[in-house]
Amino acid sequence: MLMYKAMFKTIDDGVHAEVIDFPGAIGFGADMDEARRMLASALVDMAETCLLHGEPLPTPDPTCTDPDADLEEPIFLSLSASTRVTQVLQGAHP
Repeated sequence: MLMYKAMFKTIDDGVHAEVIDFPGAIGFGADMDEARRMLASALVDMAETCLLHGEPLPTPDPTCTDPDADLEEPIFLSLSASTRVTQVLQGAHP
């Protein structure tokens, strides 16, 4: 399990959220609970995209911080290995 750092900033329309040490993992919600859910989903999506493209995941940096954040807290990413099965039609070359 990897532990990254999430930041939350209250703005006029809701709560902006980012994983500070995982570029591109950004979310937004009407309230803190929704922002947390959206950010967790964005983190999973970004991690899956990195892995599908053969790119390494960013290394968590517990020292990173955002001075504009109203709140910072850990966010966890759990990885598990799976086998991808694809169908190859007879006579086709994968």
